[in-house]
Amino acid sequence: MNAPLASAPVLMNPDLAVADPACALWLAQVTLRLRREVAWCWHQRGTDAEALPGALPPAGDAVQDSLDLTRFRDEKRAFFDRDIAARYLGERLAALERPHLSPVRRGDWTWLASECPLTPAAQFVLACALAGRADASIGAVCAACQNDLSRPWPTLALAQRLWDEPLAIAACADAGHALFRHGLVQLPVGRDSLDWQQPLEMPALVAQALLDGQCLPSGMLRQSDMAPAELPQELLPLLARLRSDTPTAMQLLPLQAPRGTDFAAWAQALAQASGRALMILADDVTPDRPGLGALATVCWMRGADLLLPEHWQACCGAGVAEHWFAPLAALPLRWYLPVVDGGMAVRGVPASLLLPTCLLPPLDTSARAQRLARMLVDAPAAIRAALPEAARRFRLAERPLERAAAAASALGAAAGVHELFAVCRAEARLELDGLANLVNPRFALGELVLPPAQTQQLREIVSAMAVLGRVHDEWGTARVWNDAGLSVLFSGPPGTGKTMAAEALANALALPMYRIDLSQVVNKYIGETEKNLRRIFDAAETSDCLMFFDEADALFGKRTEVRDAHDRFANIEISYLLERMERFKGLAVLASNRRKDLDEAFTRRLRYIVEFPVPGVVERERLWRQAFPARVDIVEIDCRWLAQQFELAGGHIRSAAFNACLLAAGQRAEGAAQVGMLEVLTAVKRELEKMNRVAGREQFGRHAALIGSLA
Repeated sequence: MNAPLASAPVLMNPDLAVADPACALWLAQVTLRLRREVAWCWHQRGTDAEALPGALPPAGDAVQDSLDLTRFRDEKRAFFDRDIAARYLGERLAALERPHLSPVRRGDWTWLASECPLTPAAQFVLACALAGRADASIGAVCAACQNDLSRPWPTLALAQRLWDEPLAIAACADAGHALFRHGLVQLPVGRDSLDWQQPLEMPALVAQALLDGQCLPSGMLRQSDMAPAELPQELLPLLARLRSDTPTAMQLLPLQAPRGTDFAAWAQALAQASGRALMILADDVTPDRPGLGALATVCWMRGADLLLPEHWQACCGAGVAEHWFAPLAALPLRWYLPVVDGGMAVRGVPASLLLPTCLLPPLDTSARAQRLARMLVDAPAAIRAALPEAARRFRLAERPLERAAAAASALGAAAGVHELFAVCRAEARLELDGLANLVNPRFALGELVLPPAQTQQLREIVSAMAVLGRVHDEWGTARVWNDAGLSVLFSGPPGTGKTMAAEALANALALPMYRIDLSQVVNKYIGETEKNLRRIFDAAETSDCLMFFDEADALFGKRTEVRDAHDRFANIEISYLLERMERFKGLAVLASNRRKDLDEAFTRRLRYIVEFPVPGVVERERLWRQAFPARVDIVEIDCRWLAQQFELAGGHIRSAAFNACLLAAGQRAEGAAQVGMLEVLTAVKRELEKMNRVAGREQFGRHAALIGSLA
């Protein structure tokens, strides 16, 4: 700072230090001009300033004061030349016109004046606003100079009165001026200009940045201190765009990735690679938060991009976005907006402000395994050995992967594979919003009663899922088959064991099973079914699971000839479903009673098709014996005769057995659990009637007398 400025009062309060020489120069301009104006006010209002040391001139008639501007114009100039105090202050002002300034740094006063750009008059207005925010002592002086004790703040009227070129100050009142466009001075909400008597309001955060460039707003904004990550090859074209397209207004860059992605790490990598810093907005900051514009201005002054919280995605829909981005659209700042897969698209933002969506690549199996290995280097040997399989089965993003590793490290020395998979599965939450129901598998493969061919197919499915990860990763099939899982069709008449077999597979593979609720998925409105399907598959991608589609022909039916918009969109839904089925990484089991109704293109994409026939006599006898719990005495029941006499599927046999237990319990209030032929035959008769099949006496053969009394 030059010698004259060093000895001049920068602000009314001498204890307020300003590090930036240019900022200090302009604050001194305000202080010196205010002091000189006070001297004139004493003279104009006919009071001896020396008789009242330390006091401000009394207020006079404001109307007369304005009318006297012309009359006293020449006298005021002469007063500044002859009055000792006014002449001294004028000499100090003249000395401030030729400062020796330090090199320009981004965010300091000289940089702002050049970047915006700001005329000397605009810089003086900015200095008035900063002085009003920084120095509490200046209010009374402003009120005295304006001859109005009700306005203890700097105004455009005061700036015009103090500045040598009054017309240049008038140009600073419009909303399009750089002072307002860049958020350096606030404009009242809904106004397109600043009134002469309104306060020159500078946001406190902006004033803090000008006075102390190293200070950050507490609690709302933090600077990213992450180590830069290496960007994958597919993001290099975007990086070239970011390097070459320096923001001249708002740039909104959507970062699309699965839930749980470390968006801060990706934004830091993109910002660092494009030569910029990154600031992170606190999660509790919402678009309607007061001071948002000031936060953005501080980021721009620091040359930093701004990462928004994930919940801001909901604020970028049509009809919503303009409420927050419109006041900030002119600020040359790059905003990173996290967009979670399957969420609302960015709409309502003008295309000129919106950069192409950046699709962040998810962690592949190798990257997940490496991260787990680094974080669990001290884990028990059983857990470390299972890490590659855990990385394959649970496709977690960065943050849930870190939480799963932290939980696994706290399991203790006795933990093994089961515990590791349990903590990973807890992080792989399937947010299906009522579109699917979690099923608790009740059956084992050994309980299924199927012909040998179908039993062997189920064993092959279990074996294939067990080695799927090794074949994809070690044999290299993941590149060709997109790391896909298995799609299986169970086809056969109702009650033949399709649902039971799906539960047995989930049990054998230790996979969570979800049954898709078709009543919630299929929607009569165009496009809604596809959205529901996308939500299901996106949620299920996080970990291996068994997705069970019952009555799949309702979803996977044949594509029809297009006669109207509904037919066209129905075909689009089927095509989308076929494509997602091929990419699904878990086990998808589809059950259908009408295989012939399924689209041929769909059946070609299935890995296995298992036909569930109506059981024969041998299978039916086994089903009758297994249908009753072990504690129930069925010694009186002729299971072989029942199997030979009634052609029932397994589902109907289990239903009849349950009803027989209910009948027997109602007749035997006390005593051991026992079911006889009468209860079984009665239940069979009712089951046949439900199926609209004839249940005459001749069908019951030698046992017809037992049911003779039944209606």
